[in-house]
Amino acid sequence: MKFVALVRSICARSTLHEITGSLQVRFFQHDFVPRDPRAKPKKYKYPAFYDPYGPRPPPSDKIIQLAERIAALPPEERRQIGPTLQYKLKHPKLQTISTEGMDLGLQGAPAAGATKVEEKKEKTTFDVKLEKFDAAAKIKVIKEVRGFTNLGLKEAKDLVEKVPVLLKQGVTKEEANGIIEKIKAAGGVAVME
Repeated sequence: MKFVALVRSICARSTLHEITGSLQVRFFQHDFVPRDPRAKPKKYKYPAFYDPYGPRPPPSDKIIQLAERIAALPPEERRQIGPTLQYKLKHPKLQTISTEGMDLGLQGAPAAGATKVEEKKEKTTFDVKLEKFDAAAKIKVIKEVRGFTNLGLKEAKDLVEKVPVLLKQGVTKEEANGIIEKIKAAGGVAVME
């Protein structure tokens, strides 16, 4: 029995070889040169800094003279160059990035003077936070959360179970009050921050 299986496998191999030919010859790389095992690895010289746009031509003499004149200016006049160029070139004024609602950690903490300026401004955007809900009204609260967040059933359920949790950020006062009323009607407690 074993002998018959061995003969069949030998016959199958010989017919497969006749059909496919020598596989080693088909995949041979004609330009392959084996690496010398005693050769040292090549060392590449990297540029001092990476420039994604490639090498640039050196600046013209006019630009160099202008840079020297700017460097020679006193510091108070140098500070005026940026806004003046913005005005002359008609660039839009850059908007400051609001750090409201972001955790900046120790390094990005705003200065004390900056917080006083923010306190004087009237707050226009609010966050809605789900504080708690009745266990019996959990399904109703999940349905309401799905209604104004575009979340799926599972995501809304996971969100509601993480109480207290932010439901929506950066909404107007009217929209926030509407959300709070809907949550209250469903059996939950939401607050505006």
